[in-house]
Amino acid sequence: MKEWLKAIIILPFNVIVTIPVLILYFSGYRFIIPDSLLQIPAGLILLFFGLVLAVWTMILFHTTGKGTLSPWAHTKKLVTKGPYKYVRNPMIIGVLSVLTAEALILNTILIFYWAVIFFIINCIYFKLFEEKQLAKNFGDEYIEYKKNVPMWIPKLK
Repeated sequence: MKEWLKAIIILPFNVIVTIPVLILYFSGYRFIIPDSLLQIPAGLILLFFGLVLAVWTMILFHTTGKGTLSPWAHTKKLVTKGPYKYVRNPMIIGVLSVLTAEALILNTILIFYWAVIFFIINCIYFKLFEEKQLAKNFGDEYIEYKKNVPMWIPKLK
């Protein structure tokens, strides 16, 4: 199996499909129509945004970065174009958007809790491991990028 497909199945697919399905299954989930009429349309918009962002960033990792989104087959070039010009972790923002959309559409707080846990795990992982690895792999280029591009809130200048 190609490394990029393996990385997609192991990482984002499990995060946005497998784990939410398991959460719903083991919680005895039953769909209840939301009180707000806007909840499902808002979820659908967020789902579209999140999928577009996640797929776009995965493509950039493959085409521009010459690698995958995984730590075991990381990019050979630092990706700083597309959404990476504005924020350092757009792929995770896309995945978090999909998880939030699932919580809205399915009307369950449990998937939203999973999104919060996933975000916290990534914050810790990025600070303790990934940023150090990127600095080691790309040196001053990454240090300069990190200095000029925020981690989570997009810089629109």
